[in-house]
Amino acid sequence: MKLTKTFNSFFNNEKSGGLLLLFVTIISLYLANSSYSAEYVAFWEKDLGGHSITHWINDGLMTIFFLLIGLELEREIYHGELSNIKNASLPIMAALGGMLVPAAIFLALNFGTATQNGAGIPMATDIAFAIGILSLLGKKVSPSLKVFLTALAVIDDLGAIIVIAIFYTTSIAFVNLAIALGIWGFLFVLNRMKINNIIPYLIGGIVMWYFMLNSGVHATITGVILAFVIPFGDGGENSSSYKLQHFLHKPVAFLILPLFAIANTCIAITQDWHEGLNHTNTYGIILGLVVGKPLGIVLFSSIGVTAGLCVLPKNLKWAHILGAGMLGGIGFTMSIFITILAFKDPETIVFSKIAILIASMLSGFFGFIYLKYTLNKPKA
Repeated sequence: MKLTKTFNSFFNNEKSGGLLLLFVTIISLYLANSSYSAEYVAFWEKDLGGHSITHWINDGLMTIFFLLIGLELEREIYHGELSNIKNASLPIMAALGGMLVPAAIFLALNFGTATQNGAGIPMATDIAFAIGILSLLGKKVSPSLKVFLTALAVIDDLGAIIVIAIFYTTSIAFVNLAIALGIWGFLFVLNRMKINNIIPYLIGGIVMWYFMLNSGVHATITGVILAFVIPFGDGGENSSSYKLQHFLHKPVAFLILPLFAIANTCIAITQDWHEGLNHTNTYGIILGLVVGKPLGIVLFSSIGVTAGLCVLPKNLKWAHILGAGMLGGIGFTMSIFITILAFKDPETIVFSKIAILIASMLSGFFGFIYLKYTLNKPKA
């Protein structure tokens, strides 16, 4: 399988970005538990224009991250792994299992409790971290496995976005929502009129973000729907979509996601932190990500292949699917993001974040060791 220039660029940026995320998370946790802890935590909670710095990152800068996800998804649909239904069906089935089974495990432990709203937390996969860990295995990783994990993670992110839009919207200001959608409709008309200048779309996107922010629907959804009105054309290097996607790769990977990680992992870990983990919420998160993800991905992939809905690509074995499923348990960015939306209680948020960090670390470790053994295993 020959990988495209766009895919290689995306994979390499996500690989480097994932390793950077790991580094800044360690630094953030260190500072939050050092003698500078009070000042460090207070900085991220500092008021800036009526909102904390963390809030601006989560609701503002992360919209740009979701814009990039939307652009990547659009490219996959038109020219990538998702453009062919036979190729797309396997990662779609895998992603579906990787969302439903972890959510089911979480709900089995938390249904009817105050924390049942966290069912979306273990459904997510962090693209950057998952690809970052996979890249550590070097040239032994086949192109088929790279494409499968990447497509799986992109579809997973789309699923997380849908979950956020449907389940984490509490109340809706319909006038503001109508204005936001009206602006999107206007940009769609510009797209149909073959207006390729990116400026009107970006200005319209900013205004749309403001009204979406005040509509009750999470503002980051703006990024995804904006992506689908950016002129795609033939998808070549001269298209507006390609230029914007290419431009955003490095700022998102090396600035926005690290800032998100730093701001949301400044967790002061007390001596009795482990006692707070003795809760069905944290059990649901850890089991959902570490066990539910690989189980759901393998189970639904197997059902899809057995039913003739999809085909296992050449050079991709079931052992590789299981390894990719383990790496899919690295929730981190998206899981933390959903945690902030799911809960209001600061203590629940903190312990949920700790559970996400533990689960992501375990998933990354198990996935790496398992794939290292599997990929090195000589053929019978």
